[in-house]
Amino acid sequence: MTGAGGTREKKPSNFDSDLPPPPEQPKQGTFSSLRIRNYRLFFSGQVVNNVGTWMNRIAQDWLVFTLTGNNPVALGIAAALQFAPTLFLSLYGGVLADRLDKRKLLIGLQAAMAGCAVILGVLDVSGWVQLWQVYVICFVFGCFTAVETPVRQSFTSEMVGIGLVTNALALNSSSFNLARVVGPAVAGLLIIWVGTGMVFLINAVTTIAVITGLLLMRPSELHRGPAVARAKGQLREALRYVRGRADLVAVLSLVFCVSTFGITFFTTLAIMAANVFHKEADGYGLLSTMLAVGTLSGALLAARRSVRGKPKLRMVFGSALVFGVLEIGAGLMPTYLAFAIALVPVGVVVMTFMNTAITTVQLSVEQEMRGRVMGLYMLLFLGGNPIAGLLTGWLADQFGGRSTFYVGGAVSIIAAVVLGLILRWRASLPERRSAAQGEVRGTVRQEEGTTAQT
Repeated sequence: MTGAGGTREKKPSNFDSDLPPPPEQPKQGTFSSLRIRNYRLFFSGQVVNNVGTWMNRIAQDWLVFTLTGNNPVALGIAAALQFAPTLFLSLYGGVLADRLDKRKLLIGLQAAMAGCAVILGVLDVSGWVQLWQVYVICFVFGCFTAVETPVRQSFTSEMVGIGLVTNALALNSSSFNLARVVGPAVAGLLIIWVGTGMVFLINAVTTIAVITGLLLMRPSELHRGPAVARAKGQLREALRYVRGRADLVAVLSLVFCVSTFGITFFTTLAIMAANVFHKEADGYGLLSTMLAVGTLSGALLAARRSVRGKPKLRMVFGSALVFGVLEIGAGLMPTYLAFAIALVPVGVVVMTFMNTAITTVQLSVEQEMRGRVMGLYMLLFLGGNPIAGLLTGWLADQFGGRSTFYVGGAVSIIAAVVLGLILRWRASLPERRSAAQGEVRGTVRQEEGTTAQT
């Protein structure tokens, strides 16, 4: 709510006003966030659920390939439909995160996402599944994900407090990528043994772990700020806030370019496995696992670096530049084994970029704006995926599966260099203005002295 003079009046939260202050935070360390009970419950549930999520992604891609005869365009359409809702729902998800109890909201959203997996699994196991049904479920699941992601990201600081948010975000990535190591490999074997339908049903069961963790949390130990009251213009307010920050604009623009054109592995790895190296589902799973080995290593390195405090902007832009170079190099690998090995350093650097970017944004915004800014972040990070899915499918169909790595790497390099130079130029403006004003004042004093002598 905005009062006279444009100052924001903070209303007390309607769900935590009577709660005692949270406990004192532990000292920093690589795994320091895990000493906090609420976060430990969340982390353990996420590890189990993320394994199911990665199994679901592999099974979904392979089901689309099976239904279409390895058509990369169909796979691109499925990816586009799954990420399209981000374009119109992620900002709204950020608004809900600022207004509502994030823990309860996450419980409902996780249950809805599990329902999508159950429906797809039943259709597949029964033999009734058709391509249009997969497309519909991709879209519905994407709607829930678009709202859930900014809520979950902003909930991290509530569980651990702002002092440990860098460490917790890095451990979140470790959980995600630990599952990425296990999930695709297990999915590849299960698809061969029991089929894709059972993989979808197993994913639904794993959701129980994260819901249970959320239910067992102690609300009194959450680091909650005042709830933002419902009011008009809250999205515009967040956009104005970001627009006034050159550093946020540069980082968010870089995130959009790299995620849209560079981080397209959900689609490109299936294309490389099936169409370039002519492998089956287990070969695709192995490529995903090798990439995950790199991303897990990168996430653990980020957790270790978190004890040094807030990451520097040069780390964000430098990691994006190196990622682009390594992605092009991976696309040039001549054999399946060489390509798989090249994915490990690619994973390390891409996770370094993702962690430093999201941490920079989270630590640079006010608490009452965090949900909405994270909604904008996720819009830019995931909102380009519909474009990426269609573009990747078209590029692979027209120019071969390797072309997607060349284009993605080139765009990442150009974006890192151009946006980095622009930000550096903007940062130097105050100094140049001050120097120019000093020269003008010196000239004026010199002219006044000359006039006095005359």
